[in-house]
Amino acid sequence: MRSFRSTALALALLACACKGGPTPAPAATPPAPPPAEPVRLTVVGTNDFHGWVMPHRATLPDGQKVEEGGAALFASYVARLREDNPGGVLLVDGGDLFQGTLASNLVEGAIVVDVYNLLGYAAVAIGNHEFDYGPVGSEPVARRPDEDPLGALKARVAQAKFPFLSANVREKDGRHPAWLGNDGTTVVTVKGVKVGLLGLTTLSTPQTTNPVNVASLKFQPLADAAREAARSLREQGAEVVVAIAHAGGKCTDLANPRDTSGCERDDGEIYAVVESLPKGAVDAVVAGHTHQPMGHFFGDVPVIETTGLARSFGVVDLFVDPVTHRVLPERTRIQAAIPVCGAVDATRKTCDARVLKDAKDVRLVPATFLGQPVTPDARVQALVAPAEARVEEEQRRPVGVEVQARMPQVYEGESALGNLIADAMREKARADVAVMNAGGIRADLPQGPLTFGKLYEVLPFDNTLAVLELDKDQLLSFLSLAYGGRKGVFAVSGLEVTLGACPGWDRFEGMTWPGNKLPKPKQTYRVAMPDFLLRGGDGVGPLTSKVPRERINLLQGQDLREVLIEYGRAHGNVLKPPALGRVHLTKAEGPCADAKP
Repeated sequence: MRSFRSTALALALLACACKGGPTPAPAATPPAPPPAEPVRLTVVGTNDFHGWVMPHRATLPDGQKVEEGGAALFASYVARLREDNPGGVLLVDGGDLFQGTLASNLVEGAIVVDVYNLLGYAAVAIGNHEFDYGPVGSEPVARRPDEDPLGALKARVAQAKFPFLSANVREKDGRHPAWLGNDGTTVVTVKGVKVGLLGLTTLSTPQTTNPVNVASLKFQPLADAAREAARSLREQGAEVVVAIAHAGGKCTDLANPRDTSGCERDDGEIYAVVESLPKGAVDAVVAGHTHQPMGHFFGDVPVIETTGLARSFGVVDLFVDPVTHRVLPERTRIQAAIPVCGAVDATRKTCDARVLKDAKDVRLVPATFLGQPVTPDARVQALVAPAEARVEEEQRRPVGVEVQARMPQVYEGESALGNLIADAMREKARADVAVMNAGGIRADLPQGPLTFGKLYEVLPFDNTLAVLELDKDQLLSFLSLAYGGRKGVFAVSGLEVTLGACPGWDRFEGMTWPGNKLPKPKQTYRVAMPDFLLRGGDGVGPLTSKVPRERINLLQGQDLREVLIEYGRAHGNVLKPPALGRVHLTKAEGPCADAKP
């Protein structure tokens, strides 16, 4: 009993002491962790590479040598970007990887795919010139039943460690081509973010490659294909969607990416695609095809494009919210048309020989990017070296012809170079008339001894000489289609044409023979042209597809380069600039709408 009382008394005294004592402090609450930073994704875009694994080289008037672009130097820029954002760089291309250089064409684009594999491209869009090579081998079109018109492209697809994408290229029955191995989309994971990529191919492909090579395919509207592909990618869990489109536009002022007033809307496919998409469907676009600079926001969607030929690239930085897993559009940054230079003029900050050739006091200094010097990547150099050696051997090969004076490439007007090629075709084919499409001429013809390499730069496509027999009405219809298709000013030989000052479907106004003679209405005329036009390229298919076979002559597939060489040899081993005056422009009543670039 005493023990119980003692215990109770002790407990009572303890309770009294507690009531009068201090209140214990509550347990400390740990501070809230800071909100997670958005995930930065760096989208690096190239387009219209056209086989330029080697740099553009030039010698300035003062003897200094400049180099611009090329795969080895570009690799150094990509390396700096990957160091700046480890694991966060997504390298993609807007199409037209091939066609245009000896390095690419001698191996049907294989060296380009080797380089892209090494650089670590995630995906590329299919451009119209991806179809140029036709079957595997030297022939640009299938000539036997056992030859596959898509053979060379299929070989490159099999070689690539990255997918070729086009959501709007379909078989005739509407299915996605099985040989592509995808539905025009792919999903990759970058820094833990699921990124969906969709590809698009210009609707002009059947007119801007050899039409027979794509006869088994159809090209669906870009906007419809993009909407369907973006929806599918989101359903697959893509948190970010990037379109890589071989379709572009042109924005002349890159100073303010939010100002699109300088973007030329005439016939730019990419505008309609972006503006037709539901808000949030696509987070960025890497464009191509038009070889024109873009670095602008259309709504919240950034669109980048360069002039191509490996001279520059574009960058879009996207920031993904770690909670909502959506892009924060207000954080998006664009760097448009970043030049690829190893050395630049200290004042002008460029290595573009086209700018520096007329400049005074050029002082070349090493180029830097993201605070570090850029030098050609040794691995890429080693990969490209055998192709470069083979190309240099071909380029130096003389063809036995002297060019009397430099003849520049001109797309939107009459040119001596175009006239010269048309004259050569007409003479070789013993034709009444010759027509040469402006897009088939890709470089200036320099003065001096002509080498095969220089000639190849002028005429890189493996086009051959063809002849159609057309009556007067058919000839007029052909010319109307040629000049009305916004494909530049075609060169002519054996006739003169009158055009409206402004490009448009009704630009062609008439033709005469030299000396202002009118064509005889019932006579049939032999019209020489590249086989590209015969097969319906550049929009003349509505006429050429209806010509009876007996009025078509492919002249044993005579290469246009050889036709021009033979013409020079037959004229004293000299190529002289023909006089202008075959294309007459009427005076415009007002300002022209923007022409297609």
